[in-house]
Amino acid sequence: MKALPRLTARLVARWLPRRRKDVHKGDVGHVLILAGSRGMSGAAVLCAQGALRGGAGLVTIACPTSQQPIVAASLVEALTLPLPETRAGSVARQGVTPVLRVVQSRRINAVVIGPGLSVHPDSTALVERLLLRLSTPVVLDADGLNALAQGRSLASRNHLLRARQAPTILSPHPGELARWVGMTAEEVQRDRVRWATRVSREGHLICVLKGYHTVIASDRKTVINPTGNAGMATGGSGDVLAGLMGALLGQGRDPWRAACVGVYLHGLAGDIAVRTKAQIGLIASDIADTIPLAMRRLATVSLGA
Repeated sequence: MKALPRLTARLVARWLPRRRKDVHKGDVGHVLILAGSRGMSGAAVLCAQGALRGGAGLVTIACPTSQQPIVAASLVEALTLPLPETRAGSVARQGVTPVLRVVQSRRINAVVIGPGLSVHPDSTALVERLLLRLSTPVVLDADGLNALAQGRSLASRNHLLRARQAPTILSPHPGELARWVGMTAEEVQRDRVRWATRVSREGHLICVLKGYHTVIASDRKTVINPTGNAGMATGGSGDVLAGLMGALLGQGRDPWRAACVGVYLHGLAGDIAVRTKAQIGLIASDIADTIPLAMRRLATVSLGA
């Protein structure tokens, strides 16, 4: 079998967003993050950190009302949108209307759905309804894709995603992809490229299968990411990546380039972070905080330095 191409620093550097001197925050994307539930507010915060460090001009976190004070106090740079919630502390299905209202009124450019959202039946219903009605690009991560995997058959999920009016990036880890296709995580790991490619083609989406040598697949091409290290196997790392890809979508990158740049930058940020912090003890916010340094390094590549 022919070896798959790998992302390179020079290629990714060409795809980095650029800013005019007279730019303002409204020009560089407003990302809405639907995330968090009781006990999982940190996932929403880490996702927003990834989006802000990735260059989003504005970030709004939509979360259950009870979690809004926690989220707002944890990340003062982000806006918040309190949503109706269930008794379990997850977002209720009645949250569809306020989310769609904000997407329109605040001119949201990209939506991230899933980190810490829970798979409560109400939250599952919310995800399904939003996916059908949103006309903005979506990153579907964590409990966003778990909600669909729990509530629909594979054929039904693929039909829903193909019917969307805008692109979708799916970002599972092996266990989540296994639930998606009805296999075991071990089976997915034995042939990561095959399963990522199959999911992307059947759903007409970009599939980012996370892990060692993350696989990025579309219905036309597949690449392997060379950056990253074992220290990034820590809670919240994937939430940061989801927010970062959302930020790149919001800045006008097409879904393929947003996924490739996001994954490469995320891994490079982890590689830079471990030089001062070591692999053991690396935490997700270290990765988020190092994203600007990774961008600066890639910018020097694009300048030929």
